[in-house]
Amino acid sequence: MAGVWFDEMEVGQVFQHAIRRTVTETDNVMFTCMTHNPAYLHLDEEYMKGTPYGQRLVNSCFTLSLMVGISVNETTLGTAVANLGWDEVRFPAPVFHGDTIRVETEVLELRESKSRPDQGIVTFQHRAYNQRDELVASCKRAGLQLKKPKE
Repeated sequence: MAGVWFDEMEVGQVFQHAIRRTVTETDNVMFTCMTHNPAYLHLDEEYMKGTPYGQRLVNSCFTLSLMVGISVNETTLGTAVANLGWDEVRFPAPVFHGDTIRVETEVLELRESKSRPDQGIVTFQHRAYNQRDELVASCKRAGLQLKKPKE
């Protein structure tokens, strides 16, 4: 198990996730098509040449999913009960094909579960950066997390 138990986390703890991922055109087109999103922003290179970006943008829902997915191994793998929600999702800079994304996660809040004594609620702040260290995505995520089993 790679994840961290609820009672082993501390507010202010920051995880620098080891996995980095270069986003490909295939990632963007497949995700966009699988989610039935016909936006020109993601699929029409000729249209995008006439925009300030000059090229297609990676689907922001893919960026969000990638950011959270990269965080799982060091934080919630094997210790998560449920994802409770995402708040304050932001995309301050675009992601393009060929960008390499790295992620860090900070523990913002820890709260004991009132109804589940063996679990707690964690609020994470995820931040994704491109290869130029520009913040490209962030979100707060609340999750229900297991406590370390009593031995």
